[in-house]
Amino acid sequence: MTTGPTVLTETHGAVRTVTLNRPDKRNAVDIEMRIALASAIEAAGADDAVGSIVITGAGPAFCSGGDISTMHRMPPARAMERLQLAQRVIRAIWSAPKPVIAAVEGSAYGAGTALAAACDRVVAAQDARFATTFTSVGLAGDMGVFVSLPARVGVARARQMLLMAAPISAAEALAIGLVDALAEPGEALSAARRDAERLAAGPARALSVIKTMLATAPTINPFDALDQEASYQATLFDTGDFAEGVAAFQQKRRPVFGSREGMKR
Repeated sequence: MTTGPTVLTETHGAVRTVTLNRPDKRNAVDIEMRIALASAIEAAGADDAVGSIVITGAGPAFCSGGDISTMHRMPPARAMERLQLAQRVIRAIWSAPKPVIAAVEGSAYGAGTALAAACDRVVAAQDARFATTFTSVGLAGDMGVFVSLPARVGVARARQMLLMAAPISAAEALAIGLVDALAEPGEALSAARRDAERLAAGPARALSVIKTMLATAPTINPFDALDQEASYQATLFDTGDFAEGVAAFQQKRRPVFGSREGMKR
């Protein structure tokens, strides 16, 4: 286990767990945490020995949002420096060529909801709660919330969550697509790690292509998406994982994937 003031990292097999570590502040995100969190996710994304990443929070909360005690009125240019540190965290999640899973216990408010929504999978405890509370301090939202939230719940629901800032339960979050799976209270991390182990044992390049295509296809011409889809699929035909998958099918056994050829994005 690697320990830092605001972020912990721990590796079990091919799963890297990144933990927000300010439990006394309900893991509110300050400047130090933004830098440490982005660095930890970037490092995990670049490590070929890591097949999947889990992000969670220490203590009873996932993340209560930005640390308001560190905020004050400032000129836009100075605020931009602060904001780009937060955006770096989301860029790290989106650009990681492997699945990133959020394990949510307790509250995920403001930046906490944005952080979870940016992940490829969200596992939440049944008593977790979510809210996009940016307007409580006169802000609109950052950390990719205007991309991740509508992509998960649709524009209409995202609009109401951002405008009204009312907390929703984990059950409601599951129903609208903000959460992908529920776990018993206290078991979100264990459940997320099980999912991460399953994904880490999967065909790494194919999972990376899925992330890339889902991120880019909605933003390009549909016919261009067809060409891009075919191009990626063609490269996958010439991988060890594809050969192993076909052989396992023919031999009526489970495939044993392990190729990380060309994983850099």
